Amino acid sequence: MAATTHSSPVNTSPFYSIQLRRFAVVSFVMMLASLFVLFYLSPFANMIIISLESRDQMSTTKDGAILPSEPVTFDYQGQKLNMYTVPLDSGDKVLAMLQPGRKSSQFIDPAHPDAPPIVWEGQWRTLPQATSFKIHPENFATVWNDPNLQFLQLFRNTLVIAVTGLIGTLISCISVAYAFARFPIPGKNVLFLVLIATIIIPAQVTLIPTYTFFSKIGWVGTWLPLIVPHFFANAYNVFLLRQYFMTLPRQLDEAAMIDGATPFQVLLKVIIPQSWPVIISVSLFHIIFAWNDYFGPLIYLLGHTDLQPISVGVQVYNYAYGAHPELVQATSLLAMALPLILFFAAQRFFMRGVVITGVDK
Repeated sequence: MAATTHSSPVNTSPFYSIQLRRFAVVSFVMMLASLFVLFYLSPFANMIIISLESRDQMSTTKDGAILPSEPVTFDYQGQKLNMYTVPLDSGDKVLAMLQPGRKSSQFIDPAHPDAPPIVWEGQWRTLPQATSFKIHPENFATVWNDPNLQFLQLFRNTLVIAVTGLIGTLISCISVAYAFARFPIPGKNVLFLVLIATIIIPAQVTLIPTYTFFSKIGWVGTWLPLIVPHFFANAYNVFLLRQYFMTLPRQLDEAAMIDGATPFQVLLKVIIPQSWPVIISVSLFHIIFAWNDYFGPLIYLLGHTDLQPISVGVQVYNYAYGAHPELVQATSLLAMALPLILFFAAQRFFMRGVVITGVDK
């Protein structure tokens, strides 16, 4: 009697097919997203690697090494001999080159330095050089302590400009956004459209009139042109704040007014406590803008090195020390350290604020 075999049935239900297709689509999208992130962050990774290398490492590294590395040497009778991977009959072995030659070279075995030299037939330049992983974090200390750069002063100047401007941005933008979101202003929608339309005006259009105005009132050469304009609201920040305020139920305002709260008290005690995600988002936008602003400080603080922020100071340093790419990259990383720390620290609030303001309304 022949034996019968039983095979597990293949699930061909529509639900299983839908789940399989969904899994394939999600996997494909995740793969594309991972490749995009890897490609996008590759320059940043290269910046970190270069900042941790020495000048000699960049000039002597062979075989296309990616990570910071330097040649391995062996002390032999007061000499420092370079190490190479030499193919021998017994297998590849790392040896110290004692005497290079055109057709044959002599090597010393580091494990047996007293043994006679090993003669290898071949062109030694084709041999891979032995290297070891080594970083140089002292590049950051060199940059930080460089008297020509004065990093502490640049940080102080940038913080003063960014924080003072941030106070003005929050006060003005929250007030304007609150008015557009809650008050029955005649022609409010038209005024809001006019405000939003100012976003598309290039900064170059208003550059000469603005500079002429600030020059006439004697503000050129001070921080005032970089701080005072932020006390008059910004269309983009007003838009974000207004969109978030409109997601808050008006019943909360009415309940506070029944208890005797004024519109200003409603803003302070009802609206702002519930709007921290978008307020943090606006704060991050402003700090990053102020930290990266180069053109404004360049034209208004030209010749005043004691007032320049870090964006201008780093560029001056890059021009002066362009022959030392490791120091240039270390300078750039130090300059962007604080914005990166702030972004990752407030990432949860930042993403929540952007999603709500951009999707709900």
